[in-house]
Amino acid sequence: MTSHITDHLKTLGIELPPAGPPAAAYVMAVTTGSTVFLSGHIAKKDGKPWVGKLGQNMDTNAGKEAARSIALDLIATLQNHLGSLDKVKRIVKVMGLVNSTLDFTEQHLVINGCSELLFEVFGDAGRHSRSAFGVAQIPLGACVEIELIAEI
Repeated sequence: MTSHITDHLKTLGIELPPAGPPAAAYVMAVTTGSTVFLSGHIAKKDGKPWVGKLGQNMDTNAGKEAARSIALDLIATLQNHLGSLDKVKRIVKVMGLVNSTLDFTEQHLVINGCSELLFEVFGDAGRHSRSAFGVAQIPLGACVEIELIAEI
């Protein structure tokens, strides 16, 4: 039996990357009750941290692309953790951290890259609450980090 979400990903022309391992002393996903908490995922390009600072050497569109790539990694982690994306009842919350200069104010537009893909993949179940923050630095110099909470 195939997964409806997996079939939908194929229809969208989306191939998920392999789920990545943690980079430090934590796990990628934890389930408690009917809630799954995903650790923060940093943006990667060509398998390496996507380094940059919004407002300095990256623009909003590049940041949005980075956030979209993180959404793919988050979905891959969900699939790896749950065995099937059809177990996701809804994406509850997304929190995005944007490595940005003090005068950069489009963090919310950057994180739209993740949110829009979640809407596209999960439909109404992908509509979530969200926070987007500008931060002075992210591990490994990455431009964006995003964590996710889902209901199963």
